[in-house]
Amino acid sequence: MDTLDSTRAQVRARLDQLRQAMQQHAIDAWLVPSSDPHLSEYLPDRWKAREWLSGFTGSVGTLVVARDFAGLWVDSRYWVQAETQLAGTGIELMKIAGAASAAHVDWLAANVPAGGTVGADSNVLALAAARALEAALAAKGVKLRTDLDLLDAVWRDRPGLPDAAVFEHRAPFAPIARTEKLAALREAMRRAGADWHFVSTLDDLAWLTNLRGADVSYNPVFVGHALIGLERAQLFIAEGKVPPELAEKLEGEGFDLRPYDWAPAALARLPAGSTLLIDPRRVTYGLLRAVPPNVKVIEAINPTTLAKSRKGADEVAHIRRAMEIDGVALAEFFAWFEAALGRERITELTIDERITAARARKPGFVCPSFSTIAGFNANGAMPHYRATAESHAVICEPGAIRDGLLLIDSGGQYEYGTTDITRVVPVGRITAEHKRDFTLVLKGMIRLSLAKFPRGTKSPLLDTIARAPLWAAGLDFGHGTGHGVGYFLNVHEGPHGITPHLAPEPATAMEPGMITSNEPGLYRPGEWGVRIENLVLNVPAETTEFGEFLRFETLTLCPIDARCIERSLLADEEVAWLNDYHATVRARVAPHVAGEAKAWLEARTQPIR
Repeated sequence: MDTLDSTRAQVRARLDQLRQAMQQHAIDAWLVPSSDPHLSEYLPDRWKAREWLSGFTGSVGTLVVARDFAGLWVDSRYWVQAETQLAGTGIELMKIAGAASAAHVDWLAANVPAGGTVGADSNVLALAAARALEAALAAKGVKLRTDLDLLDAVWRDRPGLPDAAVFEHRAPFAPIARTEKLAALREAMRRAGADWHFVSTLDDLAWLTNLRGADVSYNPVFVGHALIGLERAQLFIAEGKVPPELAEKLEGEGFDLRPYDWAPAALARLPAGSTLLIDPRRVTYGLLRAVPPNVKVIEAINPTTLAKSRKGADEVAHIRRAMEIDGVALAEFFAWFEAALGRERITELTIDERITAARARKPGFVCPSFSTIAGFNANGAMPHYRATAESHAVICEPGAIRDGLLLIDSGGQYEYGTTDITRVVPVGRITAEHKRDFTLVLKGMIRLSLAKFPRGTKSPLLDTIARAPLWAAGLDFGHGTGHGVGYFLNVHEGPHGITPHLAPEPATAMEPGMITSNEPGLYRPGEWGVRIENLVLNVPAETTEFGEFLRFETLTLCPIDARCIERSLLADEEVAWLNDYHATVRARVAPHVAGEAKAWLEARTQPIR
């Protein structure tokens, strides 16, 4: 039995065990979201329940297991991957339009009989999701039960809490002291009329405390909660994770350290008549259930979520440096790659190893900011593809170069910034169709780069700017055009995002200092994929009688491969943008490279006519 067959057999056995547990508790269907008690994107091993049960390794998906059915709801980024990984498991692929879809809720409401019960672990179920699910089920006479964690009954070797030590993010890279952040948060609480505020999302917690950790892959955060009062704050974190010297410092600055699992009890002890501020999108149903009924709850976005999305001048200066250093690493990597084509064996795995090694040689590098995507030809058509030892493409062998497009989406976590970039490069010979697709995607990326818009514009409304050149050709892509990016924090950060899958509401308003990815794409399943990505910063453009306007400053510093461009499809303004961008890349990166890397940079930043 090969590895894949073994995994499928394990999945079938685990589903059988879960169904036995469901039967014992009279549960008709069990819901498994891709989340943890902090609603994280990347999960500590303990909460990778959906992956453990289904064998699907994508970062987003919702699993429903009923007595005679199992389905996994995923959006178009994962359809090809899920189809492969679910084959033979007994789990059906359920295609949805976007990650925010509630199609699984509709399925449960339509298929669980009246009088039946749907179960889910309230500790990993978002409050907003739980409310929507409960309302839909109640309308059909179905009960939602959330007081059980059936995974504990069937996951015999379930991992424990992560135990990596917490460390301090210090000045100059952390330019705002945590006491200052705490004071600003308390002022926001007072304005909202709140005596208490509960923070559960890990990037909010790390930003507020100026602490970092290694509990979650790619994101330098730690597992914990915080309950902030108007006088003191309680930090709930596993014992032993905070070094004694740092613990003493935190205590002196207003943070009382408490064991991680004390958070629900602390909520339960809130004084009668007091007021608690919580973000319904950033707290779980289970934690809110601990709040006594005589405590008033105010629901609003976490003030820290808004504050950390707006980078200050000192942070922006550090981020610009991170982009230069990252640009140096990429120049060194691409110089090696082009020289090694046809001389060495290069696979998609080699790309990951080499690009990570190039970044690791740079000062302040901590880790990749996400799992590198290196997709050659058909693999590049899967937006969230990941090469594995069992399944990956060979790009070249000594004396033999395959033809096509190589898509590389990668990023780094530095103490002074977070990077995320996608480039597509030609390997061997490419076709006119390759060039057409590449150029149409590039047009969309440039059009958005050139955009000017009123301050406060809801970020989802900008998405159509990048899609327009593709739409004009009858083409489209299934993911959003851009996501917010943190500062030595999560590479995917809210509340803003340039995507149709996000509601255009006040919290998504574009403000100075926000960083967003600009990454339109085009994917031809079984053939190739194109995505071109830079990070952009909101900066002031001008003030007129119609108000303040913002524009984007492009932060990423790496050439866009002109060998893939069909010049006739670009307008003169777009060519001018590209030439100006390449001149900037050359001016800022060239002083830090030498030899082959410098020669590569010079060659790839030449103007096009």
